[in-house]
Amino acid sequence: MEPITTIEVKDNSFARQFETTTTEGLITVEYSLQERKIFLTRINTPEEFKNEEFIDNLIKTILDNAIEQRLKIVPTYPRIVQFFKKNPSYKELLPPGIRI
Repeated sequence: MEPITTIEVKDNSFARQFETTTTEGLITVEYSLQERKIFLTRINTPEEFKNEEFIDNLIKTILDNAIEQRLKIVPTYPRIVQFFKKNPSYKELLPPGIRI
């Protein structure tokens, strides 16, 4: 794997979203936490933001955090499903019965 640029991610549990700030503005990944599973439901980026590699690194940072907390991930947003398809090493985070 290529080295990952560390991204500062804040868990805003009140708004149920992970947040990071870029020069283009705030990027958020909305989630729902249920029974030790995080449902990643949406990615919000500023309209002019087009850096897909940054989004991949943001998702990796969130998933690495989930590994530390021993949480499973349920990707419901198409961009996050696409990430799992491109990065099979993270499929161990999927709960039993979830296939991507």
